[in-house]
Amino acid sequence: MSSHHFEHVALIGLGLIGSSLAHAMHRGGLAGKISGYARSPETRDRAMALGLVDTVHANAAEAVRGADLVIVCAPVGAFAAIGEEIGPAIAQGCIVTDVGSVKEPVFEALAPCLADGVSLIPGHPIAGTEQSGPDSGFAELFDGRWCILTPPDDVDEDAYERLANLWRACGSMVERMDAAHHDRVLAITSHLPHLIAYNIVGTAAELEEVTQSEVIKFSASGFRDFTRLAASDPTMWRDVFLANKDAVLEMLGCFTEDLQALQKIIRKGDGEALFNHFTNTRAIRRSIVDAGQDTALPNFGRMAATQAGAGEEEE
Repeated sequence: MSSHHFEHVALIGLGLIGSSLAHAMHRGGLAGKISGYARSPETRDRAMALGLVDTVHANAAEAVRGADLVIVCAPVGAFAAIGEEIGPAIAQGCIVTDVGSVKEPVFEALAPCLADGVSLIPGHPIAGTEQSGPDSGFAELFDGRWCILTPPDDVDEDAYERLANLWRACGSMVERMDAAHHDRVLAITSHLPHLIAYNIVGTAAELEEVTQSEVIKFSASGFRDFTRLAASDPTMWRDVFLANKDAVLEMLGCFTEDLQALQKIIRKGDGEALFNHFTNTRAIRRSIVDAGQDTALPNFGRMAATQAGAGEEEE
């Protein structure tokens, strides 16, 4: 009997997450064969040069033929077209999953394209960086991070456990969650922070009173970290906000109300209220560190020599 978790894994998309999965599976000997798909010839060539995949294809259907696990690592907006392309080529008994930041739209896009006997189990590794492309991946990306799986009610439990065990072998902790609940939770923990970052960086760039050179020159503070989030993949985040717009708008409404309350506190000069608010939010930061989801080291553990790859875009 094979020691591999899966005999043939197909990665549809070879950017940060896809390439990191390839590295992690190579590290653990988790797949007998890895095939890949990418639209760009340059990405395909680079994936082969890096040894990410055993075969690479310009056609997604060819990449999934014979696979017992298909992982869609593409922007959510492309899922419907990908599903139509790969659906007829996926073998019965195969597990299909993804790594997208929104989960309900995955069912809507992929489920109609898959035949009976194929298990669709959407997934979301809460891990990432602001980097992209096949060169950005590394095996340790998922170590100690959560991966949320959102199976349907009628999921094949054996298939679910096989996929969960693969993520565990890649270094992740696995959480099972309802898809709608996932989308609401991630709207506040990931999507809204990115939206705020995009907005703050855009506002600073547009202010006539502050030249762009001053924004860059004096960014070694809170603004610097907002720019890291705002450097995230535009295509991916466009699709996330459109796909999860209801939950994002709900959380944006809550945020706006809280921001208006802070505005009133500042206008009134209520220092005690500000201090109490900041004390409460500081405790959240400590809870994240205590949960092992970040480090308490100075400067978030970032070293000057590795600054470019150290920031995390928790998708």
